[in-house]
This record gives sequence, C-alpha cells and structure tokens, in this order.
Amino acid sequence: MQTFDALNVQLWQQIIRSIPEEMGVALERTAFSPNIRERRDHSCAIFLADGKMFSQAAHIPVHLGAMPLMMESLLEKIDWRPGDMWLCNDPAHGGTHLPDFTLIAPIFSGSDRIGFVANRAHHADIGGMSPGSLPLSTEIYQEGLILPPVRLVRGNRVDPDILAIIRANSRTGDERIGDSKAQVSSNRLGQKLFQRLYEDWGTEVWTSRCTQLFAHSKAILEQEINKCVHGTYTFEDYLDDDGQGNLDIPIRVALTVGNAKLTFDFAGSAPQVDGSLNCTLAVTRSACYYLARCLIEADVSTNAGLLECVDAIVPEGSILNADPRAAVSAGNVETSQRIVDVIFGAMAQCLPDRIPAASQGTMNNLLIGGWDPHRNRSFSYYETICGGAGASAEMSGESAIQIHMTNTLNTPIEVLESHYPVRLRQVAIRRGSGGKGTHNGGDGIERTLELTADAVVTIISERRTRRPYGLIGAIGGSMGSNSLTIPDGGRKAMPGKFSRALKAGTIIEIQTPGGGGWGKSD
Repeated sequence: MQTFDALNVQLWQQIIRSIPEEMGVALERTAFSPNIRERRDHSCAIFLADGKMFSQAAHIPVHLGAMPLMMESLLEKIDWRPGDMWLCNDPAHGGTHLPDFTLIAPIFSGSDRIGFVANRAHHADIGGMSPGSLPLSTEIYQEGLILPPVRLVRGNRVDPDILAIIRANSRTGDERIGDSKAQVSSNRLGQKLFQRLYEDWGTEVWTSRCTQLFAHSKAILEQEINKCVHGTYTFEDYLDDDGQGNLDIPIRVALTVGNAKLTFDFAGSAPQVDGSLNCTLAVTRSACYYLARCLIEADVSTNAGLLECVDAIVPEGSILNADPRAAVSAGNVETSQRIVDVIFGAMAQCLPDRIPAASQGTMNNLLIGGWDPHRNRSFSYYETICGGAGASAEMSGESAIQIHMTNTLNTPIEVLESHYPVRLRQVAIRRGSGGKGTHNGGDGIERTLELTADAVVTIISERRTRRPYGLIGAIGGSMGSNSLTIPDGGRKAMPGKFSRALKAGTIIEIQTPGGGGWGKSD
C-alpha cells in the first residue's frame, strides 16, 4: 500500500469537504420548501475539470453514484461557459427520478476551466398524475416534468423562461421557483470557495494534492477489500409488488470480492416492471458505492478514487437498469433500499461480524396534496418515514431512524401543521417490531395524521408482505402496515402502494417495519 502523510491528507480532505458541506448549508437556509429546508433532501458535490468527483458531502447516499454518472453523461455534450449553470432531471442523462433536480455549474480561473460544483435537490411536486410526483405510474411521462439539460443560468442571469416552464408544470409553482433559486445560490457559493482554494494553492500544488487524495481513498478501500476472504457470494431478496399487479419481484446479486475490487453482478434480477419500481443505472451504482463506503472505518474523502474499486454489471432492460422511458419514480426510493438489502446480505457471508441484518428496507413515502382552503393555495407534502435498523454482532439496531439510502430528517410538527392542512395525531415507537436475536433489531414507528382538508393521498411503501431478514439464526423484523379511517366509514387496511382522493377528517396510520435481529436468541 502506498504511504501517505496522514496529517496532511486529513487536513486537505477536510478543507475540500468543507466546500460541498457549506453548499448544503446554504441550500437549506435559502430553500422555500420544508422538504429541502427542514428534511434536507438534497446533496452537494464538487468535480474536477475532467468530470471526476472530488468530494461529496455526507448528504443523501442514493445520490452517491448518481451525480457522477450525470456529470459523466453531460461533460462532453455541453459547451461549458463562465456564468452558466445547467439543470437536468432526465434519467437518460444520469437522473434518478424526476423530482430530483440537478444543477451543475463550471468553475473557471481566468480562461481555464478548473472544475464544477453541483447540487441535487428533491422538489416536492413537479407535476405528473398525483401531487408529489411519485404516482402509481406506468411510464415516465406520467411522473412529471422532464428536463433534458437546459441552461437555467446564462451569463450569471437566471433564465426567466426556464423558471416559467417549471412554475407552470408544478402544483406548487412558487415553491419550485424558490427552491430552484436556492440551488443557484448554493452553487454560486461553491464556485467562490472552489476558485479561491484553487488560486490560493496554485495549479501545481492543487494537482498534486488532488492526485494524493484520490490515491489515498482508493488505497484505503483496497486495504479493506484485501482483508476479506476472497470469493463470490450470492444473495437474493424480493420487492413486495410494483403497484400494478406484479408480485414478489426478485433482485439477485453475485458479489465477487478480490483483487482489490468489489464486482456486483445483478444477472437474474427481474426484468423491468409495469409500475414505478424500476430504477436507473445511477441508482443501482449508488447502492454499490454505498456498501463500499460503509466498509471503510477511517475518515476518507468520498471521491473518484474510491469509486474505481467498484464495478457493477447490470443487465439493460432489467428493473435495475430500466429503459429511460420506463416509470422510475419509486425506484429511487424503494428499489434502492432493496438493492442495499441484497448486497449487504451477500457481504454478510464474507464479513459476518461486520455486516448488520436487514433494516426496514423502505422509505415509507407519504405524499399528500390538493387545495388548502385554510391558506387559499395549492399544497404538496412529501415525507419519508423512519423505521428500525438491523442488529449486528456488536449491538442491537437503533429504533426510529432513517436507514441506508435516505439520510433525511422528519418534518417538524410545528412546520407540518403550520404549512399544510394536516394534523399530527401520534408519533410513537412501535415497541416489539424489531426482530429478536442475540441482539434485537430496532423498532419501527407508528405515525398517525389527520387531514383537515380534502386531499389526494399517495403511499409508496415496501416490506408489507415480506419482513426484513435477520442474520445468524435471528428473527426478521416485523412487516409494516398502512391503514385509513374514513369519516363515518370505519378503519380499512390498505396495500403498500395506493393513491386515493380522501375527505377532510380521514386519519392515515402508518406502521413502519422493524429491523432484523442478529444471532440466535436464548
């Protein structure tokens, strides 16, 4: 293994990492929507002039491989000019699902392009069949506004025509404009910080330190891989359904560990489905990079050097690498979680004392939208709901926590009730929902809301028919459930995926899954 000056490497990577971290803070503070401002559903990253990712902040794991793939796709397609920023959400260009708007800005020192900054933010409604833009769709055209790469900022001026298109295609147009401008502000801060650091260090020092940081991240991951017992490990798990009648949808992997590389072969996984559980190659790669990053205990920079140690073989036309026109809105949030369950299950055979049992395996997506008569405006509320973490050889799983491919917060009660016609009736830990074992899985939660206005409610959730698995003889976590109590209509159990127009006074109850246990219990 190459030797490094540990003190200097730590110093450099913390300095570099501060740029996307500061961009994230700026985005949160200037965003209009609670989804970005409160829940922090966004990611920020910086890239070198050749498009290699230099650093990504610890924001949303599902974006880990997605922004580099979009950068790779657009690098040679666009005439990058000072003062311009390009906006894109198209899965054909490295997008994940349409609500995720990615804004990329080049950085120049004099006439030389020296890098890029980028941020990706989840917009709570960009049109489509139902409020929130995660509908029970069967093609991408039902999911909302598709933006191929378009120049949102031209010569340092935000293009009002592009903003007008975005506004016209959202139920909450003013919010979309505010969030889009917040993304612009975040990138402008990143440009200043990047350019200042580059010019302070100078070209020669900058190039040398970039090379060392890439090599350091790669070497650390290689070291972790080489500690493993080399071989090929297989695992499979299933998605409940796609919301269109297709049940028990398999995801399979053969994970080869060896020669300082992790190779994920997803042959045998389901072909793309009718519903929106399909995901793009960017999402599948993100899950693979996430496992690699989790193997590293040291504090290293997440950059292109680390990603070089990971290969993903994903059949085209499969649920994990769907056609760009396929419905994909739920693939980013639900299928991504099952990919993690599958690749962690394979890695657990290699590292049984380090890999935890399955966590809740879903984001429990709740979307509510319509007309708010109390505030005389349209609204669109989006939330992912936490659950139980899987137990490990060292400890029981955490309860009531966001796991794996999501890293967001909940919407605070005060913001929820002051911003939307929704009343929160209960939030409680779902005691005993974690799987039993030597170490128990974490418990999910019970979350109950009441509509105070008529609204369309959509729930996209998983682990309603298959429980999260336990490891080493332990019991899996409890499955989740969804139910509605209709005014004068009684309580009714609901499937994992549904969309329905509901009356004011309807009560929505979501019980999230627990994590799997680890080890045989006495």
